[in-house]
Amino acid sequence: MSDDGVTGSNWSDREIDLIVADYFDMLRLDLAAVRFVKSHRNAALRALTGRTIKSIEYKHRNISAVLEELGEPWLRGYAPARNFQKRLTAGVERHLATLHQPLVGVAVERLQLAELADLFIGPPPAALDTGKANANSDLQRLVRRFDPAERDARNRELGRAGEELVLVRERRHLSFIGRDDLAARVRWVSAEDGDGAGYDVLSFDPSGEKRFLEVKSTAGHARTPFFISHNELEFSKEEPERYALIRLHDIARQPQGFELRPPLDSHVELLAQSWRASLR
Repeated sequence: MSDDGVTGSNWSDREIDLIVADYFDMLRLDLAAVRFVKSHRNAALRALTGRTIKSIEYKHRNISAVLEELGEPWLRGYAPARNFQKRLTAGVERHLATLHQPLVGVAVERLQLAELADLFIGPPPAALDTGKANANSDLQRLVRRFDPAERDARNRELGRAGEELVLVRERRHLSFIGRDDLAARVRWVSAEDGDGAGYDVLSFDPSGEKRFLEVKSTAGHARTPFFISHNELEFSKEEPERYALIRLHDIARQPQGFELRPPLDSHVELLAQSWRASLR
């Protein structure tokens, strides 16, 4: 049995580099809504590697599993399969090290706010079964190197797209319930006043009470980790009745999200990442 769960020899580094590069190329086309034929790509890989259709498809699913751990979108049609060894993890790492722009850059540019403003905001995901946590040490090292939370924090286009989706959604909702007066007062605080307020969007409930909305966006799945600043956390404690953190996910394809209300540490595990140092 090979390292991809299919009968045959283990994949060489050269074969892995070929299929990883091909997978990422297909993923970029998919995110950009450019049509391609998977069977043609599979045939080309078979010619280069001598592998079977089944073996190549399973390896694609292995790559999807690695990307899911990294909080990245994965190629539709290749559901994550976690039965893989460290050689594949190393291959994905080699490819990621060559990338100079976020995978979701093209997809964010394609977001149609008019069509997506009614995005679904539902309940947060159920508590994680810790017994199913991935114990692959090489994969965890890869996640530390390409930290999903840090990646999303650096992607300003992604953050702005998510904030604007929430802004438009709030205005539309208030207008829909007959509160055009409140809709006109909804503000994109982080864009108009800059960061530092502790929230991104100022909105209102139907009675006119203020709502302070902090927006966190990712192209990954609902459990992709994210950063919360000290200022944002403190503000959530100061305004527990009017504050909400809106977590948007799958933003590259079909944005949806959920809402977290204070106390935030009742929903998420907060881990210190850095310390502010002052000379004594």
